Amino acid sequence: MRHLLSTKDLARDEVINLLDIAEDMADVGQREVKKLPTLRGKTVVNLFFEDSTRTRISFEAAAKRLSADVINFSAKGSSVSKGESLKDTAQTLAAIGADGVVIRHPASGAPAVLAASGWIDAGIINAGDGTHEHPTQALLDAFTIRRRIHGAAPRGKGLDDVTVTIVGDVLHSRVARSNLWLLTTLGAEVTFVAPPTLLPSDTSLWPARFSFDLDDAIDAGPDVVMMLRIQTERMSAAFFPSTREYSRVWGLDDARFGRLGPASIVMHPGPMNRGLEISSAAADSANSTVLEQVTNGVSVRMAALYLLLSGDRKESKNAD
Repeated sequence: MRHLLSTKDLARDEVINLLDIAEDMADVGQREVKKLPTLRGKTVVNLFFEDSTRTRISFEAAAKRLSADVINFSAKGSSVSKGESLKDTAQTLAAIGADGVVIRHPASGAPAVLAASGWIDAGIINAGDGTHEHPTQALLDAFTIRRRIHGAAPRGKGLDDVTVTIVGDVLHSRVARSNLWLLTTLGAEVTFVAPPTLLPSDTSLWPARFSFDLDDAIDAGPDVVMMLRIQTERMSAAFFPSTREYSRVWGLDDARFGRLGPASIVMHPGPMNRGLEISSAAADSANSTVLEQVTNGVSVRMAALYLLLSGDRKESKNAD
């Protein structure tokens, strides 16, 4: 793997291989000494043009468990906020010898531009770009579902015929897009539920079902219900009348949670708005995988860094 920019480009066998490696990394997390020497001497830069403490810490923990050196670069207060371009920043990182760059950027496509630019010869991981994708979030979600569905023997398996209902702000969500492509690649059936104003205008090429009615979706008995975070900054744009109305019509409240099957999985990428998109009873239940997702995120990101950086990048480039 040269870069990890999008789940849309991943083949089924590539995904299963990465998830299987993440299982090995999860085993490392159970040891007393949670470290491998795999990336000793490698430098990983977390290049974040947007705030995201959870994602940055997860990538930092993953890189350090593989013995890489980690540099955290925040755009706020840096030369970037004073007008430095992505090209200038990339060339600076190349000059200090970065082997891998984890980039989060408000502009859709920025990680792909960096990967194709030639400004830096490093493995690029997309940690979220605009309203495009967030591939490692989808990978950790799939890893979590696979563990819940297949129990102690998930290796080598996909998610064939697993039904996943994703609820919320699909229009702006990179998590929704990455999960759509990844879950369908693994054989799952995806349904999106959202207010009409929070669905993209053209979904003709999306391999999913669409609904405006969460109650119907709940009564269909999905294996997984994934609630997306409602970003309060969207409120001023009048995508829905009020938080109370959103919670009443599209929130996973106690009553809707109670109608789910006993084995149904409740997911949320975090951070949660309790009482808005999800009730505390649902978030804290045995069905919920919210904390598992955080733990699994480190294992999945260790696997991604391992696949990108454990080989010789010059040989990889020549092979391409």
